[in-house]
Amino acid sequence: VNIVNSVLIFTKMLANKPSQLHKSNGHRTQKAPLHRSILLPCFATSPDAPAPSNKPPKPPKQPKQPKQPRQAQSASSPEEIRGVRLQKVSDLRTSGVEPFAYRFDRTHFTAELQEQHKGLESGQEAECPSPVRVAGRVMNKRVMGKLAFLTLRDGQGQVQLYVEKARMEEAAEGSFDQLKSVIDVGDIVGAAGGVKRTEKGELSVTATQLQVLTKSLLPLPDKWHGLTDVEKRYRQRYLDMIMSEETRGTFRARSRIISTIRRYLEDRDFLEVETPVLESVAGGADARPFVTYHNTLQRNFTLRIATELHLKRMVVGGLERVFELGRIFRNEGMSARHNPEFTTVELYQAYADYEDMMDLTEELTRACAQAVNGKLQIQYQGIELDLAQPFRRATMSDLVQEATGIDVMAYERGQQGEHEGLPRGPEGGLEAAKAAAVAMLHERADADVRRKTLPKVDAAPTVGHLLNELFEAMCEGSLVQPTFVLEHPIAISPLAKPHRSKPGVTERFELFIAAREHANAFSELTDPVEQRRRFELQVAEHKAAVEAAKAAEAEEGKGEPDEDAPYEVEVDYDFITALEHGMPPTGGLGIGIDRLVMLLTDSPSIRDVIAFPLMK
Repeated sequence: VNIVNSVLIFTKMLANKPSQLHKSNGHRTQKAPLHRSILLPCFATSPDAPAPSNKPPKPPKQPKQPKQPRQAQSASSPEEIRGVRLQKVSDLRTSGVEPFAYRFDRTHFTAELQEQHKGLESGQEAECPSPVRVAGRVMNKRVMGKLAFLTLRDGQGQVQLYVEKARMEEAAEGSFDQLKSVIDVGDIVGAAGGVKRTEKGELSVTATQLQVLTKSLLPLPDKWHGLTDVEKRYRQRYLDMIMSEETRGTFRARSRIISTIRRYLEDRDFLEVETPVLESVAGGADARPFVTYHNTLQRNFTLRIATELHLKRMVVGGLERVFELGRIFRNEGMSARHNPEFTTVELYQAYADYEDMMDLTEELTRACAQAVNGKLQIQYQGIELDLAQPFRRATMSDLVQEATGIDVMAYERGQQGEHEGLPRGPEGGLEAAKAAAVAMLHERADADVRRKTLPKVDAAPTVGHLLNELFEAMCEGSLVQPTFVLEHPIAISPLAKPHRSKPGVTERFELFIAAREHANAFSELTDPVEQRRRFELQVAEHKAAVEAAKAAEAEEGKGEPDEDAPYEVEVDYDFITALEHGMPPTGGLGIGIDRLVMLLTDSPSIRDVIAFPLMK
């Protein structure tokens, strides 16, 4: 019947519109429009086939539109997000839930779970005698119908929370909907449940209970882009640590380095002590101090620029091996290698000298490298460093002579009449040395080095100071592999013993690695008369520099503040009194903790290894 009806309708259409179909030269030139509802019944094979549809034909499929780039942040402002989350806090409290919990009973860290269940096959669920309880920050959240996936991170690692609506609703009706509406990325939560590995191989806690422990009010930085503003990383270090595993790893490494140093020294009978931060007289280094005022005592104090002089007082008092890990404050410049407050370890060992300190420094550096990296071959900013080989030892004078061709200390000896090849007087002393240095800089140094060094050469008050300026300008940058630089001039080493066989220099060394100073050590000066003379000479030099600066300022007019401007210092006469009671032969060592952490964590800036560096 269907076929007959269709033929009749088709015949009637042709009769009404004959012009739609004609022949020209034996070829069809135009097709009659055929409606789908007419033709489909002709191919029906069953009387139960569906009735013809009168719906219009589907529009052609549109080409696929390109995906829009992922937005780095929600369109909402932080203030708007904070408002929404404060409302969630209010809602939680209204429902009887405290959004800032007091405690949570955790049974496992995430790293423990990962280790315990590393053999669990994909798709398997572990047999747990009791629910595991984990806690941490929600770093990611995905809701897919009746399933939710949350990435939970604690102090040791992370694990996925696998949340099924049916399981959660069994424990508490409406809890799954609450998860969707209340918990945000950034919240700190506690979860309880079993353990399974998903089909995709992700170890997961199958959470049946989920509790908000701390409701975050502000959003985290976008996980795809992280915290890209370097200044913000330093100012808001907590955000940097939340978002960056590398940053967290740096501060874990710092802690291991400090622990290694403390354990190494305590195993060798060193006693850890504490000395004052507020001092009447800044001493132990040549550095500008911070000055503060004590209201009750109505007088100024300085923040310590070194721990040295008080530690030596303790050696005088009979504590033969002492050390202090402490914060130092210097009111000086800031750079990738300098922060006004920094951490050092200073140690003093009675009946030892600077040779013993070199051995100790080498062993301690290796111990820290092993603790952090598990090996002694490390890389710093693309440079391969080998800490396993014996550290090179070279005198400052020899290094300067290699780099410049000038035997600077020969001028010192000529000035004293102890070198036959040089005349006595200015020709064989400081002025002749300065002239040789200026000629060398014009011949060998680039424009930037000349610009920075020539004024310092001109201002050098002694041959020893001149040697140090040339070393810093021409040698430091080439000391890549570990190198002990020995025998600094007396003029720049007021706390070190004179060398036992070489005039004009001291028994002192600095350790350089990757072109940076990492340690400084002496055979400590124990002669109180000589110590007094050096201190008073240092005071006189500083006073003369200050007077010269004042005269220049009066002549030229007051200019911009100069961070390198000279400053006055004082003699710590109480320390002299302590030495007069007798200090045994002593070796002393100071190591900059921050630079050591930089080296062993491959960090380019000191701000990367100080949790909260000083910012403008």
